[in-house]
Amino acid sequence: MSLFKKVLIANRGEIARRIIKTCNRMGIQTVAVYSDADADAPFVKEAAEAVYIGESQVKKSYLNMESIIRAAKETKAEAIHPGYGFLSENADFVKRCEEEGIVFIGPSAQVMKLMGSKVEARIKMSEAGVPVVPGSERSLDSVEEALSIANQIGYPLMLKASAGGGGIGMKLVRDDKELEEAFHSTRQQATSFFGDGTIFLEKWISEPRHIEVQIAADHYGNTVHLFERECSIQRRHQKVIEESPSPFLDEELREKLLTTALRGVKHIGYTNLGTMEFIFDEHKNFYFLEMNTRLQVEHPVTEEITSLDLVEWQLRIAAKQPLPLQQDQIHRNGHAIECRLYAEDPVTYFPSPGQIERLTLPVHQARFDFGVVEGNHVTPFYDPMIGKIIVHGSNRRDSLEKTKHVLEQIEIQGIKTNLPLLKKIMQNDLFAKGYYTTKFLDHFNLNQQVK
Repeated sequence: MSLFKKVLIANRGEIARRIIKTCNRMGIQTVAVYSDADADAPFVKEAAEAVYIGESQVKKSYLNMESIIRAAKETKAEAIHPGYGFLSENADFVKRCEEEGIVFIGPSAQVMKLMGSKVEARIKMSEAGVPVVPGSERSLDSVEEALSIANQIGYPLMLKASAGGGGIGMKLVRDDKELEEAFHSTRQQATSFFGDGTIFLEKWISEPRHIEVQIAADHYGNTVHLFERECSIQRRHQKVIEESPSPFLDEELREKLLTTALRGVKHIGYTNLGTMEFIFDEHKNFYFLEMNTRLQVEHPVTEEITSLDLVEWQLRIAAKQPLPLQQDQIHRNGHAIECRLYAEDPVTYFPSPGQIERLTLPVHQARFDFGVVEGNHVTPFYDPMIGKIIVHGSNRRDSLEKTKHVLEQIEIQGIKTNLPLLKKIMQNDLFAKGYYTTKFLDHFNLNQQVK
C-alpha cells in the first residue's frame, strides 16, 4: 500500500511539531488541529493546514472526538496520528476512525482496549509466560475480597485503578486498616478520572527500576524490539529523565528482557509501535507493569541510539507496509539521555505557566524537541512540559558529560522551570554510577537543593 498523502495530527505542542517534521520529509501533507489557547502556537503555523476545534479546555478541543473527526473529513485527511496523551489510547476514538474510513495510526481498537485494562493485560501476559507482579487475578468487587487477597499475598501492596496512568488511581497500603480506608476512595477516583471503577491489588516493590522495551510490529507477523529505555528517574510517578541503554542491565539480562517483551507482544497480535513496561526488584527479577499502545514521550532516546525515525515507522506500518528492517538489521550505537524540561517550580513541582521572555538553546550540541519558542505563553490548560533535551554520546560517560554541558548553556526566563533540578541530577555521583531507582528524588532530596 502506498503512503498517505495527508495526515491529521490530533495533538499539540512538541509532539505535533515532531510528527510534522517527519511528514514533511516524507512528502506527506499535514493538518493541525488547535484550541483557543494554541491559536498562535508554532505547530499550527508549521502544518500545511490548521483547523480550529474548540475552546481551551481539553474536553472541548483535544478530547473532542467529533470535532477532530470532522476536521479530518473536511480536509480529506486519510489518516490520524494521535501522538501521545489525549485520545492516543482511546479505543472508542479508534472505532470512530474505522467507522469513518480514516486510518488510525496505531493498534486496533480491540488490542488497545485489552492493554488499556491493567487487569486484562496481566492475564494476557501471564498466558504468554511473561512474569507479572504478584497480585489479584481479577478486579476487586468488595473490601472483604480485597482483604482476603491481601492477606494471602502479604503487605505492603499497591491498590491500583485498572484504567489508570500517570500515578493517578494508585494507593500504597500497609495493613488491613489502610486497605479498608483506601478501597472506596480509589474506586471513586478511578471512576472520576477514567470512567472505569475497576481496581486491583499488586505487591509493592519498594525500590524498583522502571525499564521499558520499544517494539514494532507490522500486519504480516513481523515483530522486532528496538532495545530498552531506563525510565527510573521520576517524580509523582511521572518520568523526568530517560536513557538507553540501561546502566542496570548486563547483556544476558537485557536479552532475556527483550525476548520476553517480544513474546508478550506477539501473543496479543499487536501492530504498530508500542512499549512494554517492566519493573525490576533489587534482585534483578523483572515483572510486566503495563503496555503503552502509542508513541512514547521518550521515543527520541531510541531514535538516537538506532538512527531510526519511529514516526516514519508508524506511518509505514499504518499504511500496511512491512517493517523497514528485521531484527538482525537493527543495531544500537552509543548512549542517549533525554531530559524533560517542565514549566514548574523545581522544588514543589507545581506548574508555572506564563510567557517565555527569553529562550536560548545551544542548537548544535543536542537535539531539542520543543513545543514553544521565545515569546510564547505556556498555557495552564495542558501538561507543563516545554520540551525535551536529547543528547547522544559514544558511551554513557560521554553522553552524561555532554548533557551537563548542554544544560549549563540553556537560558530560559519569564517562568520557573525544572532546569536547576535536571542539572543537580546530572551532577549527582550516584546517578553518574547508574545507582538509582524510582525513589531517587525522594531519597536524595535533590529538589531541596535547587533553591
